[in-house]
Amino acid sequence: MNYEKIDDIKAAVYQMLPFGVSFDLIARDLVIGQTPALLLCVNGFVSTDNQEKLLSSLQDIKADSLNGQELAAYLTTKIPFAGIELVSMSNPQHFCTTLLEGPALLCLEGVTSAIAIDVRSYISRSIEEPDSEKISGGAKDGFNESLVTNTSLIRRRIRSRDLVFSLTKIGSHSQTDVVVAYKHSVADQQLLNKIMTDLSHIQADSLTMGAQSLAELLLPKKWWSPLPSFRLTSRPDVACSYLEEGYILLMVDTSPQVIILPCSLFQFTQSPEDYCNAPLVGTYSRWIRFICIPVNLFLLPLFLLLTVYYPKITQELALLSQPLTKTRLIFYTFAAEFLLDLLKHSTEQSDSRRAGTLSIIGGLIIGDMAINMHWVSPEILFYAGFTLLTSLSLPSAEFADALRTYRVILLVLTAAFGLPGFIAAIVITLLSIATTPVYGPYSYLWPLIPFRWKALKSLLMRYPTVKKQPPKRSGDRTRSG
Repeated sequence: MNYEKIDDIKAAVYQMLPFGVSFDLIARDLVIGQTPALLLCVNGFVSTDNQEKLLSSLQDIKADSLNGQELAAYLTTKIPFAGIELVSMSNPQHFCTTLLEGPALLCLEGVTSAIAIDVRSYISRSIEEPDSEKISGGAKDGFNESLVTNTSLIRRRIRSRDLVFSLTKIGSHSQTDVVVAYKHSVADQQLLNKIMTDLSHIQADSLTMGAQSLAELLLPKKWWSPLPSFRLTSRPDVACSYLEEGYILLMVDTSPQVIILPCSLFQFTQSPEDYCNAPLVGTYSRWIRFICIPVNLFLLPLFLLLTVYYPKITQELALLSQPLTKTRLIFYTFAAEFLLDLLKHSTEQSDSRRAGTLSIIGGLIIGDMAINMHWVSPEILFYAGFTLLTSLSLPSAEFADALRTYRVILLVLTAAFGLPGFIAAIVITLLSIATTPVYGPYSYLWPLIPFRWKALKSLLMRYPTVKKQPPKRSGDRTRSG
């Protein structure tokens, strides 16, 4: 690139980026002192106020006797914005990436480097509490799509010199900012090194779905395992509690969720709601969630097994008000499972104004009509509804959906083969859980495998805050969560 004339610089810049074609790319011709200049920025990344402030400050600078190089050095001390750096125009890729990230670039005639001025002002949501992780007490803020906002929410809670936010970029096209957050003194250095290495080796065009895309790139899912391999949260207080225990966070720009590493099965049974109540109440709530997991998995399949293949036990336990044929029982069970899943997904996909109406339609109209039309029996609808309640009691929707997948497998094999099918489905479920892929050298079933009683106690019981956290493990780093 020829830097002697501003027109040559402008022509080269227009060749690198579609200025004049893409409406959001702005190029402004300026004269600073006696030196021609070119100001480049992306409309929408720079607020009008910042644009006016920058232009006003540049026009007020009196440096008629300075040449291009001297003027560039002078401007870096006079521009009234904190973020100032020099970007070489001889590296077109870095030059374009810097501009598309949001800073304004000031090119001066006869200067080989542009001045990058951080005048970004991204539009973002407010930091309201995430809908999927609402609690009755505690903080009401949540992560949004701005990476700087999210890191500040964590830094506000952990004002430690030990807290590190390491920035990298992923995506050959998107150049998405990804931050690795950790506390240096307690984080597992082996896991940290692995994360850094794997991030540097990721080959992808872009992270279209933010944190979800990054999770799948780090650890591709296996078809036989519906369970989530990563714990995600949108709550800063939850993220900070994991950081304090030595976990590592992955934060992706444009994503309101952060990835917590490493991950274990028991993390999906924990809820910040436990710490908004007295320890005894929190322990009771935690045990209720533990009980909901086997009930969610086995209640409906066990009911189907007894009513279809063991009529005498069904009669003794009074599981049915009237006898039904085997075909009707199987059809009713799957119809109830499908109807309640349909109601659940319809409610999740609807806004708050329609959720109440859908609940009334599903609970009163469809449920009543399904019984009257003999699509389902009241008993089966009751057990299916109870199963749905156990799903809603679990903090993680991903975990609840995985349990539903296992439950459907249990229903299919039980309906087809009876007790042998029920036992086979249980074995398949346990094998799938045990072989769930997990990132890092840690077991998905920790602290059961390997067994760690102290950590297991902290998972089963909600201890008072004054009690010390479970000891940090050396060489066995996954903690309770």
